[in-house]
Amino acid sequence: MSRPGRDDAPDRLYTITQGRVGPAPDNPFDLVTLVVAESAPTPGMQSEHVAILRMTEFPASVVEIAAELRLPVGITKVLLGDLLAQGRVSARHPHRPAITDPDILEQVLVGLRNL
Repeated sequence: MSRPGRDDAPDRLYTITQGRVGPAPDNPFDLVTLVVAESAPTPGMQSEHVAILRMTEFPASVVEIAAELRLPVGITKVLLGDLLAQGRVSARHPHRPAITDPDILEQVLVGLRNL
């Protein structure tokens, strides 16, 4: 027995990505990449692209966008790659402060050993 609405899922995903099965090798998006819209949607745009541009008026991560669209992350990355190539979004990786203080690293190591 199949679930309602699931039978057409592969066809729908194929249509959304125009047959592309995954992001390009140089695609800069990972799950935590923050995406920000650089322009507003225009008439005639694909509905998923419009939804992404509206969602990313404020920074949103790739995984958040995929969850909101209810699409697999790979498909979402393809759509984001389209928008990035058109200059409609920008991608930023979260800032990760580097811990270079040896005393802090030593305290972390001691704490881990105590676990």
